[in-house]
Amino acid sequence: MIESVLTRMNVNVRLKITVKALLSAAIVALAVLLPQAVHLAAGAAGGARWLPMYLPVLLGGCLLGWRWGLGVGVLSPVVSFALTSALGEAMPAAARLPYMAAELAVFAAVSGLFSKKIAENGWMAFPAVLLAQVSGRAVFLALAAIFQGVAPLTAAAAWAQVQTGLLGLVLQAVLVPFLVMGARALMLRDRG
Repeated sequence: MIESVLTRMNVNVRLKITVKALLSAAIVALAVLLPQAVHLAAGAAGGARWLPMYLPVLLGGCLLGWRWGLGVGVLSPVVSFALTSALGEAMPAAARLPYMAAELAVFAAVSGLFSKKIAENGWMAFPAVLLAQVSGRAVFLALAAIFQGVAPLTAAAAWAQVQTGLLGLVLQAVLVPFLVMGARALMLRDRG
């Protein structure tokens, strides 16, 4: 969506890259800080229930497109892990990190595939988010099933995590599209 708006504004390539890089950095920062806030307010169980890192990643995909969104999806859990490990308690846990990086990469890439359509019609954010959520969770479950013999996460444990996070996914399936449509309306208004 950002690409479409910047193109309509006749922004040069260097400025487009700068804008997308700054927005990506802000989204990754939000993906690191939001889970910390949720964990402070609701404990570790709050993170598993509300999936706070997923919200910024879905926003990133919808706004930035699949390429930049993919970067945001991979970097968000990796940066969070690196920073929180240095502070004493890794989030996500080391055993969960590869699964979460793959899952969030799918979340962002799939929602990002809709970015141009969202620029044309903001309501397209709804199917973008829903398809991204289903695809990402399916990849998570598939990876857990494939690697359960050699990794500490079993398919049953992954399924339990999916069930625990359903409320968070439903909330995000409503909230993220409205945030994206709001951002779209602001960008189109400022352009006029």
